[in-house]
Amino acid sequence: MEPMHWEKLLSKKRFEDQAKHHEADESVRGEFQRDYDRIVFSSAFRRLQNKTQVMPLPESDFVHTRLTHSLETSCVGRSLGRIAGKSIVERHPELTQQKNISDNDFGDAVAAACLAHDIGNPPFGHSGEDAISAYFQSSESAPFLRNLSEAEKADLQRFEGNAAGFRILTHTYPAQCDTPGGLRLTYTTLATFTKYPKESVPHFPGSRFCSEKKYGFFQSEKERFSHIATELGLLRKSSESGVFFHRHPLAFLVEAADDICYRIVDFEDGCKLGLIPATEGKKLLKDLLEEPEGKVSRINFSDWREEIGFLRARIIGKLIAESAEIFLREEKAILAGNFDKALIGELSCKPALDEIKKLSIQKIYQNRPVLEIEAAGFEVLGGLLDVFLHAVFFPQSRRNQKMLDLIPDQFVGPDRKISASDYEKILNVTDFISGLTDQAAITLYRKIKGISLPKMY
Repeated sequence: MEPMHWEKLLSKKRFEDQAKHHEADESVRGEFQRDYDRIVFSSAFRRLQNKTQVMPLPESDFVHTRLTHSLETSCVGRSLGRIAGKSIVERHPELTQQKNISDNDFGDAVAAACLAHDIGNPPFGHSGEDAISAYFQSSESAPFLRNLSEAEKADLQRFEGNAAGFRILTHTYPAQCDTPGGLRLTYTTLATFTKYPKESVPHFPGSRFCSEKKYGFFQSEKERFSHIATELGLLRKSSESGVFFHRHPLAFLVEAADDICYRIVDFEDGCKLGLIPATEGKKLLKDLLEEPEGKVSRINFSDWREEIGFLRARIIGKLIAESAEIFLREEKAILAGNFDKALIGELSCKPALDEIKKLSIQKIYQNRPVLEIEAAGFEVLGGLLDVFLHAVFFPQSRRNQKMLDLIPDQFVGPDRKISASDYEKILNVTDFISGLTDQAAITLYRKIKGISLPKMY
């Protein structure tokens, strides 16, 4: 099987913009920088400021949200991309000579994809994905699913924030405008964003291949991804029918940036919130740094929080360097489709990272307030889906008509006369609910259930 080639993989063409494509002036902003800027100014990205990263509905202004996590991940991704890109353009000089590709382009493409990597996450973090999945596996949803294919049902019953993110980036609602393509990002950024380049079926629970653990796009967008994969020359992973590809190589760097940030920065959050004792936290971080005690720092810290922040910065720098080294060492295998492992799992300090992960699960992610709010999220998201799906499917009753009027025009059309298929109706309602922030979801649920009433102006 012919390997992938960087000349095709690094494309500055824009999705759904072929007719309008023109040579842009890259002396100030490159095409991948334009992708980054489009994501920053999108409303979906802005809403990440009130979506859970570690602590749902945090009262501390220190705790990371999905927004700050995404920004930090993009910084790490940019460094990974530029380090890798510097060596790749040296190995493949034709990239610069024929395609005008520089190491900065690698960094900018990875940074843009990292910035968007959580843009499809619903309220309440990964628990929100479980809540949406649980609703569509319940008997309450059965009347809405009866006309769906097995693959369409799988999209909903194993709801995936990565697929919702791809939909946000590539989908335009007809009620908004007549120009398709979502944010119209470059093919390369969209493929780099897609860590799981497969549809929801077949499902491979427990797969040893990291790109098969989840899926990356709904049935509604699978032809879009197939077109992107063909344009970039991604390798098919199966000769059987279906959309199933090997990753774009730069997706490994996006995954590494995310893994580094959530593993280390979530742990830092836990220490500073008092969930992990400071002495225990510092010891684990120093063990991860793998330096003699006297060489860890020449700075005398009077504030343990600053010391932990210093250790975090040093560790991230170390993990970036080693992850990039592994990526470059495996470049040929990745291009040939013979490497499908998370880079963080190949690091020399994996045992120390695993210890930090284990403690984070025990002390942070399973902290009682976190579990209580996540449990409430099942009631909130399941309740909202049930109410608004009934409104869309059975709009005849006066109650359902009132609920239908609460759904923004982009999801149902300005005339409220919905002519879409059952699958599209469900997806649009799910888009609406999953796009809410944590607080907006709770507030809307309380209002429609009569628990609280809106203020009258």
